[in-house]
Amino acid sequence: MNGCNLYSQNGKLKENVLHEEGFVAGFAVPNVVRNQKYRAATFVFEVLYEQFRFFFNLYFLLVALSQFIPELQVGFLFTYIAPLVFVLSVTLIKEGYDDYQRYVRDKEANSQRYERLHADGKKKSVPSADLKVGDVVFVPSGARVPADMLLLRTSDKSGTVFIRTDQLDGETDWKLRRALAGTQRSPTDDAIINVRGSVWADKPTKEIDSFIGNFTLEDDGLDDRLEANSRGLEHVEPLSIDNTLWANTIVCGGSAVGLVLYTGADTRVAMNADPPKSKVGLVDIEINRLAKMLFALSLVSSFVMVLLKGWTDTWFQSLFRFVILFSSIIPISLRVNVDMAKTAFSYFMMGDKEIPGTIVRSSFIPEELGRIDYLLSDKTGTLTQNQMEMKEIHMGEVSFGREALDDVRSLLRKAFEIKEETFRGRPPVQLRTRRLIEALALCHNVNVTLEGGEAIYQASSPDEVALVNYAKLTGLVLEDRTLTAIILRRPTGEQVEYEILNVFPFNSDTKRMGIILRENETGRILFLMKGADATMTPIVEFSDWLEEECGNLARKGLRTLVIAMKVLSKEEYAAFSQRYELAKRSLQDRDASMRTAVEELECNLTLLGLTGVEDKLQDQVNSTLETLRNAGVRVWMLTGDKVETATCIAISSHLFARNAPIFHLLAANKEQAEEEFKRFQKKPGACLVIDGRSLSLCTDNFPRQFIEVACKCPSVVCCRCLPTQKALIVRLLKRHAKKRCAAIGDGGNDVAMIQAADVGIGIEGKEGRQASLAADFSLTKFKHVSRLMLWHGRNSYTRTARLSQFVIHRGLIISMIQIVFSAIFYFATIAIYSGWLVVGYSTVYTMLPVFSLVFDEDVDPDTAFMYPELYKELQKGRRLCTRTFLEWTFKSIYQGGVIMLLSIFMFDDSFLRIISITFTSLLLTELLMVALEIQKWKLLMIVSQILSLAAYVLSFFLLPTYFDVGYIFSGSFWLKVTVITLVSCLPVTIGKWLQRRCSPPAYLKIARSRDGFDF
Repeated sequence: MNGCNLYSQNGKLKENVLHEEGFVAGFAVPNVVRNQKYRAATFVFEVLYEQFRFFFNLYFLLVALSQFIPELQVGFLFTYIAPLVFVLSVTLIKEGYDDYQRYVRDKEANSQRYERLHADGKKKSVPSADLKVGDVVFVPSGARVPADMLLLRTSDKSGTVFIRTDQLDGETDWKLRRALAGTQRSPTDDAIINVRGSVWADKPTKEIDSFIGNFTLEDDGLDDRLEANSRGLEHVEPLSIDNTLWANTIVCGGSAVGLVLYTGADTRVAMNADPPKSKVGLVDIEINRLAKMLFALSLVSSFVMVLLKGWTDTWFQSLFRFVILFSSIIPISLRVNVDMAKTAFSYFMMGDKEIPGTIVRSSFIPEELGRIDYLLSDKTGTLTQNQMEMKEIHMGEVSFGREALDDVRSLLRKAFEIKEETFRGRPPVQLRTRRLIEALALCHNVNVTLEGGEAIYQASSPDEVALVNYAKLTGLVLEDRTLTAIILRRPTGEQVEYEILNVFPFNSDTKRMGIILRENETGRILFLMKGADATMTPIVEFSDWLEEECGNLARKGLRTLVIAMKVLSKEEYAAFSQRYELAKRSLQDRDASMRTAVEELECNLTLLGLTGVEDKLQDQVNSTLETLRNAGVRVWMLTGDKVETATCIAISSHLFARNAPIFHLLAANKEQAEEEFKRFQKKPGACLVIDGRSLSLCTDNFPRQFIEVACKCPSVVCCRCLPTQKALIVRLLKRHAKKRCAAIGDGGNDVAMIQAADVGIGIEGKEGRQASLAADFSLTKFKHVSRLMLWHGRNSYTRTARLSQFVIHRGLIISMIQIVFSAIFYFATIAIYSGWLVVGYSTVYTMLPVFSLVFDEDVDPDTAFMYPELYKELQKGRRLCTRTFLEWTFKSIYQGGVIMLLSIFMFDDSFLRIISITFTSLLLTELLMVALEIQKWKLLMIVSQILSLAAYVLSFFLLPTYFDVGYIFSGSFWLKVTVITLVSCLPVTIGKWLQRRCSPPAYLKIARSRDGFDF
């Protein structure tokens, strides 16, 4: 097996590598945090490469470059270069600013200073980036752990310290870590450097909940020696996850000294993170596809013009000139308008008082919020507050709710006034109550800390804190806990001490935890266990009420735990202890050997009772999930928590519909996974619950089939998920199911999922800001996601689609005029509009009215939330598709042709007049089309129309060479313009009215029905 030995010799730590598969390279990894997307030297090239991967930008780059060739020039160079430079400049500035922010955050993390112990026993302050494998580092209370380390010593004499792992696994509760016994015995932190020993550590891995290693104490250099045993194994101390401090966790409740095992990219947090990537919205992809279609139209038109003109020696040059002349068919202003609109949408979101504190960190994809198919959500801190409260206890025929605390206190006081041994057979209710409450106060991994003179309970599981707090409320108080003892204060006021002999922590395989104690008062050895009903039922005495009551509590959304006990004789415990100690020192299959030893005790346990704990949900989670479900958004829960906990939350939050069938897909190997998957396929309509191991088996062996079947479920819960597995689910949904995915979370373990999703949403809360900083959108509460998607997402998508259509229409109609003009005037490659008219048409004259569409609303907020089903229409992507593109193309061809042909038909005697007539008709047609498309008029829209007309009238005097001013103010001119504009717009308007009358969209039906109109 791969590993490394870290030696302390002559006061200096050295490293030796047992090299089998190149693991030696791992030691060269620098301990730096890097989340930047680009490198300074290649920043411009990387951004430009990303931009020119799209046909849209590449096309205009080629068109702009062609204008440097005299034979291909057809207009002002400025009109082709400026828009492209503007678009690229905005992109470079945005990407540069975002990456600079990442650089600042990385620099802050890498420059954090820590005290490193040196050979002379002194501490030297060094930046985090300078730490190397084998360094001994002091980490003060409240500081971030800079690398993956082995815990050597703590400030607490018991050798324990708490850590917060919220930025690693998403759990906000403190977890207990234990220092090595051989190094904890050092009198001071500085004396650790004199300890001579070696550490065998497993190779780097993504597993954040497991670690295997051994510590061999060769010579501790201290007066106090470890006790020897006859087997000569006294110097070997097995290492587990309890002896580690992973990078990015926070040391709490004391200081720690650790030995650096893994650095930089080899740390758990780095291996579970994905590098940031540029996200491209589906609208941008669709625009790119439409640009290709427009280019094809331009190319066909140019080829037809050359064909009609006749083949000459310069036909190829003419073809290129026509392509450039018709280049306005693909309006480069489309990118400018769309990018500006996205920025506006971002400000609308951040300025919404209904969702205060919202931050848009990526203004490139706000419209993606309007067409989400799947929302993948974290549980802890996102859907729940992670605050537990005991609600019910059951002991068969007797049960007590939260409101019956006085009854429990009374029974408990009576129980301590009588002697247990005086009863034979089934004990009375007061003694059964005492046994259950004592088990709650003893069977746990809760530690007592002092904050402001008040005792506070801390544990890795909030369930355990809730159980101990309940015992405290009944009068049985946990006073103190060390590595070797638990002290309780009874309702009578007396204190009793229990010696801790063994602790068996909860894990996802056993789904239960146990503890062996010796009661000092009586000398009895007690084996207490608690766990999920599925795993506890086979090992406790038969009960006819257990299964039924577990179901009742689960239907209430409560998390259930079965509590049991067993009294061990001294002989039984001695035999077990010997087997267990040998298993702990095994290097091969250590966990399995330890599990086998414990399982020999787990039989014929006495059932004490059943508990029901409530995990409080975030505000309005139920209504938010229901709204999203009605909107057609499938919500999946991806959590690192255990199966039972996640299932309870799915029920209580109504993520699973009431009485919906639930299928648990749990497998230990490939064959079992295939069998369970086949069973699941025969359960249509069932909600799926799957754990991390089973998920890996399914996604490794049959990913497409698994995703296809899972997508048919009303909802899915994935438990015990690693951060990389969360990201994998997102990628599989996008790749195999072709679905648009949003991911929401609040912890560092959600970053990979957030970055992999089409839209990443971070919640800034208890678990810090890492998820919020990595996300595209940052919220303060989960309930705001419905408004973000159903209102702002809807508006962003519908407005972007409409804006894109109008900009395309604006380019197509002027191109059609150019095509007809060239055809009439002997296929000349001469622009009908040149200079400032071309620039003014897409900027001064029409930009404001067209851009004002970003303020339009097809429905009001109340309608959007009252009828969330309207969102389903957006998921189909029909607002901007080939059909709508063709509709607007035909409109443009018709209107452009009518304007040019009628102008020629009404032609008087001046070419300048025909330009005035066609351009004025073109402008009025565009403004009228915008006005007819607006659903809800606002002041800015009216002002934009007036300003555009005023600017056009003003240009008569500022650009006299482009207009026949005398003719423009004649009645004949305005008569012709009015006729041409009406012929251009009236048929299109009538066709639109008939379409809405015969086949109105859903939002229009609802809007008119609410206003009292009958369809």
